Order: sequence, then C-alpha cells, then structure tokens
Amino acid sequence: MKWNRFTVKTKTEAEDMVICTLAEVGVEGVEIQDKQPLTDEDKAQMFVDIMPEGPEDDGIAYLNFYLEEDADKDAILADVRAALDELKSYMDIGEATIEESQTEDKDWINNWKEYFHQFYVDDILIVPSWEEVKEEDQDKMILHIDPGTAFGTGMHETTQLVIRQLKKYVTEDTELLDVGTGSGILGIVALKLGAKHVVGTDLDPCAVPAVAENKEANQIPDKDFDMMIGNIIDDKAVQDEVGYEKYDIVAANILADVLLPLTPVIVRQMKQGAYYITSGILDVKEDVVVDAVKKAGLTLVEVTRQGEWVSVTARKD
Repeated sequence: MKWNRFTVKTKTEAEDMVICTLAEVGVEGVEIQDKQPLTDEDKAQMFVDIMPEGPEDDGIAYLNFYLEEDADKDAILADVRAALDELKSYMDIGEATIEESQTEDKDWINNWKEYFHQFYVDDILIVPSWEEVKEEDQDKMILHIDPGTAFGTGMHETTQLVIRQLKKYVTEDTELLDVGTGSGILGIVALKLGAKHVVGTDLDPCAVPAVAENKEANQIPDKDFDMMIGNIIDDKAVQDEVGYEKYDIVAANILADVLLPLTPVIVRQMKQGAYYITSGILDVKEDVVVDAVKKAGLTLVEVTRQGEWVSVTARKD
C-alpha cells in the first residue's frame, strides 16, 4: 500500500508549535528533518561517541506527516491549512507551505531484520527469533536475541568485547549489574554462563519489553533477571533499589563520556573483589577511562581491543 506524504516547510524555532497545531487537527506521528546540531543530552541517548560534523543549521525545518491513500486528504489538508494560517497570525512559522508526494508502505519497526542473521561470538551462537537453529549447531551455547527497539544484538564490537570478559569472570555465584541493558543480551549471556542473578538498568523504557521478550525466548525465569528504568548516576532512588556492595560484576557497555561520571558512583554497588567491565570506548578515549577507573580507587586488570573499540576491566580490591 502507498501512503501520501505531506511536508510542511517551517522554521526550526517553530517546530514544536507547528507539531502541536497539527496534533490538534488530528495529525500525529510527525517526522522532523532539520539541521539543528545534537545537544549533549541527545548524544548521551545514542550509541555514538564522536559525532561527525553536520551541515550548518539554516533555520529551516521540514515536518513530514503521512495519510493512507483512502484517507479524506482534502478535508484533512483544509483543516491543516486553516490551523497553520491561524498560527501564522501571531507567530512567525516561516513559509508554512505544504508539498505532497507518495511513499511505499514500510514496516519501519521490522524491516531492519533483513540485515540481522545468526552469527557466532567465539563459541556462542546468537540467533534471531525468525531464524531456525541448524542441526549441526544444536549442541552449542545458543542465545535467541531480538533487539526490537532497544539496542543490542551482539554484532557490535563493543558488545563482543564484554561477552568475552564475562566468559572469563562469571561464576555460579555471580550477581551481575548491567548498566545500559538495552536488549538484555549481556545479562542473558551471564545467566547462560551460570551467573546466579542479574539486575539491569536503562534510561530507555523500550528496554523493558525487549528484555522481557528475550528472557522468554531464552527460558530465563523472571526471578533471575530484574529490570528497572532510571539514571543510576544521579538518581538516589535507583541507586537504593539496585543496592550497595552486592555485585560481583558490573558491566557497562555505554559511552566513554557516560562512564566518567558513572565510575565513581558505581563503585558503591560493587563488592570487594568485584570486576568492573566497561566498553563502548573508542580507542582515542582509552586513557581517560583508564584514568577515571584509577581515580575511583579501582585496580586496572586489563584492556582488550577489537577494531577501534576498547574494553577496560578493573577490580575493586
């Protein structure tokens, strides 16, 4: 099925007001295209450490909304134009012109699946739910992982670095804290390796259903993997709920710039002798993370590398 796409040309400073105005006449799900640089808060939500230079902000924004082919577009557009004209009477929203085009129907949530197929991380086979395990692989350690809208399939070098460290340090008594859980892959790997219990934290609410689905796919009992949403760096309630001096391993596959404020805080969650396994670190940031680990009173155990990515493992002595 094809969709009708309508593009409103406006100003970046008026984006929010135009989107609210569209919502008032029943248009939802607006797609924003502009050249505004990302804020530090935006970057902290993304798995990107060094952002490429983008084009200079020209102050123009294009807001796309979509209507099904059989929708009464004339009536809807009449309402949109009337609402925009009213808004223009007391606010500068730029041209507020509307261009129409057509686009093919896409399943934006699921069409990434064509690029994700089963693969190995050393001797661990990671398989998405839509693929069958081959007969010759039935005796392998198998993880069924679907990231959905939460990060983490195991394909990225940073995740693989942490998995290899978990293979070294997880025991049957391990209590693991996974900061930035995403799909739950690291916690599930730890449990498959014999860990006793996992607690995961994440800022993104999408991690909750993703972890639940992946636990079910891997026959992980709910009691073995607890999940919570919140910022453990500065939210005392999250810190209290996670608990203090109770984890044998803390895994944090996030950004170097997030590891810096996290490290002195997370030490309080670790037992004596616990391991702190970090990743998501570009090689150019290795020294600053190692320095942060040492300043927090941890002993550097090893630094491992894959491509341009680095994992720093330390211990609380």
